[in-house]
Amino acid sequence: MNYRLGIDVGGTNTDAVIIDENLNVASQVKVPTTPDVYTGIMNAVRAVLSSGSIDKRDITMAMLGTTQCTNAIVERKNLVPVGVLRIGAPATAGIQPMTDWPEDLKKVVYRSTIIRGGYEYDGKELNPLDEEAARAFFRGHVDSVAISGVFSTLRNEQEVRAGEIARQVLGADVHISLSSEIGSMGLIERENATILNAALNKVARTFTEGFEKSLKEEGLENVSLYLSQNDGTLMSIEEARRYPVLTIACGPTNSIRGASYLSHISNAIIVDVGGTTTDVGALQNGFPRESGVAVTIGGVRTNFRMPDVVSIGLGGGSIVRIHDDGSVTVGPDSVGYRITSEALVFGGSTLTATDVAVRLGFADIGDRSRVASLDEKTALKAMDEIRNKVEEAIDSMKLSGSDVTVVLAGGGSVIIPPALKGAKEVIVPPYSDCANAIGSAISKVSGYYEKLVSYDEIEREQAIKLATNEAILEALKAGARADSVEVVELEDVPLQYYPGNMVRIRIKVAGDLA
Repeated sequence: MNYRLGIDVGGTNTDAVIIDENLNVASQVKVPTTPDVYTGIMNAVRAVLSSGSIDKRDITMAMLGTTQCTNAIVERKNLVPVGVLRIGAPATAGIQPMTDWPEDLKKVVYRSTIIRGGYEYDGKELNPLDEEAARAFFRGHVDSVAISGVFSTLRNEQEVRAGEIARQVLGADVHISLSSEIGSMGLIERENATILNAALNKVARTFTEGFEKSLKEEGLENVSLYLSQNDGTLMSIEEARRYPVLTIACGPTNSIRGASYLSHISNAIIVDVGGTTTDVGALQNGFPRESGVAVTIGGVRTNFRMPDVVSIGLGGGSIVRIHDDGSVTVGPDSVGYRITSEALVFGGSTLTATDVAVRLGFADIGDRSRVASLDEKTALKAMDEIRNKVEEAIDSMKLSGSDVTVVLAGGGSVIIPPALKGAKEVIVPPYSDCANAIGSAISKVSGYYEKLVSYDEIEREQAIKLATNEAILEALKAGARADSVEVVELEDVPLQYYPGNMVRIRIKVAGDLA
């Protein structure tokens, strides 16, 4: 029998599961996330391998969802210097690259320029690419290059050519990020995402190479490795090194996918409760609903695909405070991965949300006698605070006033009361505490295609068929089994501000790993 190893790194815990070829859970563990993240990953791998009787040689795939790239941007650590080339002069010269970036993050870019070139909204050339200007820019030493062009999501020939020039000048090993491969419509946000992607080159290479090496050291020799990306699907190690920015926010998407699989529900609101934060997202046809607005990462506006998720400062380790006027607040600060030593039920001295849940009988964790002296009225006030925060987050994710199905996931979900306003039912599926790692292990591979087309020039059915075929080809390149690929998202949106019958077609398909 063949097995899969799924790993997901959270702010408090790192979860690991082994599932069989029928996608049944064979083994699971939860270990504290370590300050360096990587040590926690390997602790989880060793623990899950030793917790069962599975032969290592039977594990054929390993999937990792990691916070490394998110942490690097937020903490401004291990980012490589980037050279930014924008193709779009003179039309875009009025807004320079990184205009609205935080000052401390701007330092990641040490050279930038805008050269002639770019396209119109209908694909017509604004100006030919100024190849000499591109060549002159690349003659300076650059570790990583970000290239963006006006309407390059419609036509990317000039971006591709600029990338070829960069390799000619800087050598085959230079890391090149093209905006047409990363972001959506909207030059500035797409350019921002491309710069971040280029800056994450070293981070991505370090953790992927380390992951590969460590698995081999643990005796996992013949394992295909995959990284979770933020649309709820997988990408290969090679893709992760090219597009590390796509791993950002993969944690919530893994939980949403895992909760869907465990509950056998395709449309719901997922409440994923960790030790520090709670992520509330929408499950749509078995996948996370994509955000329709620009997403800010580390103070930078981007427009590449991201899950529509609301995060609140509430978790199992959230600190509960009793104030002089009798009011009670919960969070947003948390004891995090120190909960097993600092929470009251574990012999510590800090009152946490988990202690409240144990006192009210919602959970049986640690030593119940240690919270017996906690006043019940105080505990109920704290639980009201928890309930209100979650209900508000659920309301913000709903598309109508109707009650919805709510599925709880995450190890901290024991703090959530069993009845919530706006929820017609609250489901806690089996293995929900490791839904994130399960979501990583059971994920599919996807293909994505987006383009502006005019229905005056091509019929709608034909345009959608061509776009779907392009998306399917992307999924097959990523390793999907041809007979399993299906459309999971289709959208054609009329663009009133363009002349003619112009629409934006977006297609997403997904399939099982071959």
